[in-house]
Amino acid sequence: MGCDAHLLVVGGAEALATAAVERIEDLEARWSRFRPDSELSLLNGMPGRPIAVSPETYDLITRAVYAWQVTGGAFDPTVLSSLLASGYDRSFELIDASADAAPPVLMPAPGCGGIETDPATSSVLLPGGVTIDPGGIGKGLAADIVVRELLAVGAAGAMVSLGGDVRVAGRPPRGAVWSIGVDDPFDPPAELTRVHLTDGAVATSSRLRRSWVRGGETVHHLIDPRSGASFGGDVATVTTVASEGWWAEAMTKVVFASGLEGLINAEAVVVAGDGRVRCSAGFGQVAA
Repeated sequence: MGCDAHLLVVGGAEALATAAVERIEDLEARWSRFRPDSELSLLNGMPGRPIAVSPETYDLITRAVYAWQVTGGAFDPTVLSSLLASGYDRSFELIDASADAAPPVLMPAPGCGGIETDPATSSVLLPGGVTIDPGGIGKGLAADIVVRELLAVGAAGAMVSLGGDVRVAGRPPRGAVWSIGVDDPFDPPAELTRVHLTDGAVATSSRLRRSWVRGGETVHHLIDPRSGASFGGDVATVTTVASEGWWAEAMTKVVFASGLEGLINAEAVVVAGDGRVRCSAGFGQVAA
């Protein structure tokens, strides 16, 4: 998933933490677009054919398609071709962020309209020209899965943070709620605010972290599905709060595309490039 993972287990057997780490690695092996033998890579490489996938991968695809549907395409997992054209064709640490290249040839994302799923066979068919990038919700869904499984096998509480996208549930290690810091993007590790949850998720997407030069311009990994280019505008970072990690992740992209008005079942704080801060109407109910 191209990020650091942090895990906290409250109560239960000592082996739970080790099992959770192995589970995160298992999901990485299933979903990484940088591994040619991952289920995601095999699915992307076989257009026009129904491919049987694991329940976890089927869940990933169906949730991504659902988010595309209910957001009117503001969230779109089919931006992979634009990411590749922009130069994000390998794990990010291997990209020469200062190297220049010809401007990418970009087109709008094809969307999920032609994707077919069959719950009876746990199969997915991607039409020709459609490939899936799991980065939009993958970290959040992985955190959801691991936290849910930890609680099911005896943990009293759990926190999983993948690349700073955090899912919490159950009893925190101290106090009555989980307290999650939101970094100031222009002065880390200083905090912009803190979010307090008993059960839920916090996700952040930033155009400041993963950027490189392409065609004489600085580009980043957050792709506008309407154009295939990196999102423009004045938004630097978006942090969202939702009941589940995958949905919080999806909503960060929606805010880049549609502003705070596009939020569905989530709250958010937005930091502009000049440092100005804007919040959704209900953000103050979970943050202080």
